[in-house]
Order: sequence, then structure tokens, then C-alpha cells
Amino acid sequence: MDRVAKISSQRALVIFSKSTCCMCHAIKRLFYEQGVSPLIHELDEDSGGKELESALMKLGCSPAAPAVFIGGKLVGSANTVMTLQLNGSLKKMLKDAGALWL
Repeated sequence: MDRVAKISSQRALVIFSKSTCCMCHAIKRLFYEQGVSPLIHELDEDSGGKELESALMKLGCSPAAPAVFIGGKLVGSANTVMTLQLNGSLKKMLKDAGALWL
């Protein structure tokens, strides 16, 4: 849990991802297309990735990836992020956290 908290607070937008996950790719692309530069932490490329996955699942992420943190706070997985995008509140969250300046 401590490691998740440390990583998630390193930048305004942090995505815990898996390099082979299509939903992770879609979420990363969503943010890139908005001009946001997230910190991407690939769980499958981290020697402690399994422990991080466990911690993310304990926080309520199911599946563990993608897990999106904005302003150091867990937003959720792909479904939550897409819902926020569709209802227009994702952009405000990104601006409030300092991840987006437009």
C-alpha cells in the first residue's frame, strides 16, 4: 500500500497499467489525446508488480489495471474514467489537479 501511495503521488496523473492490456492502452490514449502527460507505471514490467496489483485490488480496483490516480487520489478503472469523460467531469478533475492547463 505504501508503494502505491508513493507512486500515485509522484505526478498529477498516474496510471497503473499492464503493457499488454487493451483497456490500459485505451485509457492512456484518452489522456494523451487531451494533452496530458501521465506517469505510467507498468505492473507487468515491475519486479514487485504482483504486490502492487494486490494493493490496488484491496483499494477497490478490479481488475487492478488500469488504475487511474488524479491528484494522488484513486479515481478508478477504465469504466469510471470513461464515465467521467462522457459526463464532462474528467477535464475539470485534471485541471484541478494541475495535470491539464487548457
